[in-house]
Amino acid sequence: MDIVITYVNGLDPLWQQDYQQHTNIPILEKRFRDWGTLQYLFRGIEINMPFIRKVHLIVARESQVPHWINRDTVNVVLHKDIIPEQYLPTFNCNPIEMNLHRIKGLDEEFIYFNDDIFPVAPCKPSDFFTDGKPMIGYSRHFMVMNMFKNICRNSDRAARKALGMRPSLCFTRPQHVCMPLLKSQCDKLYEILSEEIAETSSHKVRTKDDLNEYMFLNYMNYQGMVIHKRISKKHFSASVATGSKLKSFLLKPTHTFVCINDVQLTDEKYNELRQAVIDAFEQTMPEKSKFEK
Repeated sequence: MDIVITYVNGLDPLWQQDYQQHTNIPILEKRFRDWGTLQYLFRGIEINMPFIRKVHLIVARESQVPHWINRDTVNVVLHKDIIPEQYLPTFNCNPIEMNLHRIKGLDEEFIYFNDDIFPVAPCKPSDFFTDGKPMIGYSRHFMVMNMFKNICRNSDRAARKALGMRPSLCFTRPQHVCMPLLKSQCDKLYEILSEEIAETSSHKVRTKDDLNEYMFLNYMNYQGMVIHKRISKKHFSASVATGSKLKSFLLKPTHTFVCINDVQLTDEKYNELRQAVIDAFEQTMPEKSKFEK
């Protein structure tokens, strides 16, 4: 069982230069900023998920690789290693996430992490896969109220199309947490929907017409290949969280995972929450992991 992590540091000047050259949209610095907490994700994996075989870190370019990464224990994957050249560079998370399964040497069972999700309590392999089936929590939706939900609906319909199913008025959305996936099923759907994936890949930034990695989860779900079970997770939206509440939870977690979702915060609020996270993690995970130099 492997872990795949995607990471971007929007403060990297070379990444910013690429962004400005290939898009006509101002850089959303607060969306792409680095909280300086990635090492604690790796420490959490070592402490709470010792059964993991390999960790793969996906970044756009070499300048994005954190200086502390131990490349003897972390497989660093550049976008060019998994995404067709004609779609690079990309600043759209959806083509990146639809190509995770193309990592060379990736295990059949793998778990996808965004860099804002942290394991904060011990896990078992059966929390993610049981008898070869991914454990996935779902919610059902009828209304499309924003770009993200439109992309979720597109991905649900794409999975149905691949299986010869009729579209539905409602659509399923997997739980926003780390995602267990099967490489062979991703490979299969990638081939079936090659034209649709190519269309999304041509978009340098997210659009409402995109697909995302949820199509793989829905594809497995509609074949009866998943077990419906939600992963224990606490979600903190940075817009309403306070530093004291966030720190209190991290020091004594009541869930297995925490998602610290960044938004358009003021610099003052960002600094408060960032410091609270680092202070808490330094108390609970002070030692470097094998993934750090």
